Amino acid sequence: MFAVIKTGGKQYRVAADDVISVEKLAGEAGDTVEFANVLMVGGDAGIEVGSPTVEGATVAAEVVEQTKNRTVIVFKKRRRHNSRRRNGHRQLQTVVRITEILTGGAKPKKAAKKAADKPAKAEVAAAAAATTAAAPVALAAVGGAAAAIDDSNLSLISGVGPTIEKKLRAAGITSWSQIAAWTEEDIARVDEELALRGRATREEWVEQAKELLDGKPPRAKADRAEQASGVDK
Repeated sequence: MFAVIKTGGKQYRVAADDVISVEKLAGEAGDTVEFANVLMVGGDAGIEVGSPTVEGATVAAEVVEQTKNRTVIVFKKRRRHNSRRRNGHRQLQTVVRITEILTGGAKPKKAAKKAADKPAKAEVAAAAAATTAAAPVALAAVGGAAAAIDDSNLSLISGVGPTIEKKLRAAGITSWSQIAAWTEEDIARVDEELALRGRATREEWVEQAKELLDGKPPRAKADRAEQASGVDK
């Protein structure tokens, strides 16, 4: 049995257990999504074509992962104006596995998430809470001068401007302690998710965060003045 579905302005011919990439859908790995725009259903009983959709037909799928498509280069040039502009774009995509093709108004089975995922999320939350709780202790250990430093002032790290700071906070990164604890895998993940283009490694954010936690002054003179004023600019 097969079906033709429409999502993200595109049409896909699918069958059970097919794995396809579609325009980004809301959901996490393991979630069940439904495609209600079914344009055609075919099987042993024949082919039914919708007008525009097949009434009572639904295609259910399981989210495999959230990913990005290959990079597309956009190059613009204006002749005799010495004007060139090169940009890149990676479209967000969702990889799904087709689980059921339903007709006659049948409802899909809700696939429960694996029980193993729940402890993993709980461990992540506990680790984040432990990091947050440990930050004041780390600052207190380096002496009174360091204890007065605002651990959440990410702008004191050279290379972290207002735009990048906003991205970091939106991703849940709010203190030097979190950055100082990054591994190479963490740096690669954050660089990919926030499109930092290698800035964290190039400007040594981890080393800078460790220096600030040790009570050393910021590397940039402007940041030293900001630290002395106590105002997060």
